Amino acid sequence: MHLSAAEIKDWVELILRWTHVFAGILWVGATFYFTWLDGRFTELEVSAKKNPGQEPEKFVWMVHSGGFYLVEKQKTPQLQTQTLHWFKWEAAITWLSGFLLFGAMFYDRGMLVNFEDAPLSKGPAIGLSLGMIAVGWLVYDLLWKFCRKDLLGVVISYALIVLAAYVSFRYFSGRGAYMEMGAIFGTIMTANVWMRILPAQRRMVAALRAGTPPNLAEGAQAKKRSKHNTFIVVPVVFIMISNHYPSTYGSPHAWEILSGLVLVGWAAAKIVRRA
Repeated sequence: MHLSAAEIKDWVELILRWTHVFAGILWVGATFYFTWLDGRFTELEVSAKKNPGQEPEKFVWMVHSGGFYLVEKQKTPQLQTQTLHWFKWEAAITWLSGFLLFGAMFYDRGMLVNFEDAPLSKGPAIGLSLGMIAVGWLVYDLLWKFCRKDLLGVVISYALIVLAAYVSFRYFSGRGAYMEMGAIFGTIMTANVWMRILPAQRRMVAALRAGTPPNLAEGAQAKKRSKHNTFIVVPVVFIMISNHYPSTYGSPHAWEILSGLVLVGWAAAKIVRRA
């Protein structure tokens, strides 16, 4: 069977999209599962403080399919003989497949800019896109390294998101602008995992193996970045499916719609985190 170059591109994009969506399901599912589990342990800690005379519950009892599970959270990390399971490749595969798909559709096919009256030609637009993705991570990372007040950090983050949305719609096509914002968010999430969460976890495990107490402050910082990911991912999922609804990216108020739906996504994430 002979396939044309266009048909080969279609198959490549299909495989990348399939991989991207499935890896994303694994990543988001694992993230929200551990978020839910941590919430249950927080409830147990609160209950123990309210009832000091009772024996505190230490385990979360669960059932799934035909199996029952009893899970305990270590208050102080201790080295164990069992195999330590890491959750990292879901994030890497989701980002890599998504970035390749973004490049194939919006860089290679030229969908990043409008076909007529585009403010930027294809080359400069790609440069601006890559620059915004890189700067988005750097600014976010610096902000949350030095910002000590969460509310202030959220307000500044949202203001920067609105600015990025406005710039994207100023220079890119409607679909390209939405996907650009998705690429910025997805890069921040993946960089959180690989550059902030995993290194902290590795250092804590190395300390345990060396017989020294791990730095629990690093664990708290890693947990904060993971929390951020649970809020970022809800708008990202909306952006992923927005291509099917031209009334979003094709609206004269497209950047305002995206900015508003980011807030809706954050509110939804807050509800889900408490469930």
